[in-house]
Amino acid sequence: MKLTEEMLRQIITEVVGQMAGGAAAPAPAAVDTDKPLNFIEKGPAQAGSNPKEVVVAVPPGFGVTPTKTIIDIPHSVVLAEVAAGIEEEGLTARFVRNYQTADVAFLAHSAAQLSGSGVGIGILSRGTSVIHQKDLAPLQNLELFPQAPLVEAETFRAIGKNAAKYAKGENPNPVPVKNDPMARPRYQGLAALLHNKEVQFLDPQKKILEVVQG
Repeated sequence: MKLTEEMLRQIITEVVGQMAGGAAAPAPAAVDTDKPLNFIEKGPAQAGSNPKEVVVAVPPGFGVTPTKTIIDIPHSVVLAEVAAGIEEEGLTARFVRNYQTADVAFLAHSAAQLSGSGVGIGILSRGTSVIHQKDLAPLQNLELFPQAPLVEAETFRAIGKNAAKYAKGENPNPVPVKNDPMARPRYQGLAALLHNKEVQFLDPQKKILEVVQG
């Protein structure tokens, strides 16, 4: 039997309900795939020289399918919040689409290497995010946000602000994130499905492309 996304959400609901003592928890909301983000690809991304920029890298499926994070934040809102946080610190955001990886650590590291400030952000479609610095190893980072269900809209703005502060040479306090021990079991199945969608768009032969929203 082939499990559909709806079937898997129902299974997750039942399992979480049993863990909670029989009261069924609400299933994670379905991810809308009807309205893709309108990205215009400008060509291969170049290493920047502007010390007042922060590069934000997203994978190729971002804004295409799905178009929202795992907790239904539209990808257009995600990018707007991150950019707003960066701009509040007097810096500018530059966006790239990395066709080569769906690993958030390597995604963020590629952003940092392209950034004129040496600081970059990687964001997966489900919302998992990393702030990175170009002189760190890929699996090191400045800040990691591994639990996508706990990354809310205001968190993305704070991520942008902190990335800009790092770019300015400051040492900000880490972005606060909620703690929910039930987030992992509640969303683990849906996260796996979203990851499977993400990797379908990868193309190692394609270069990292600079993009703007149309």
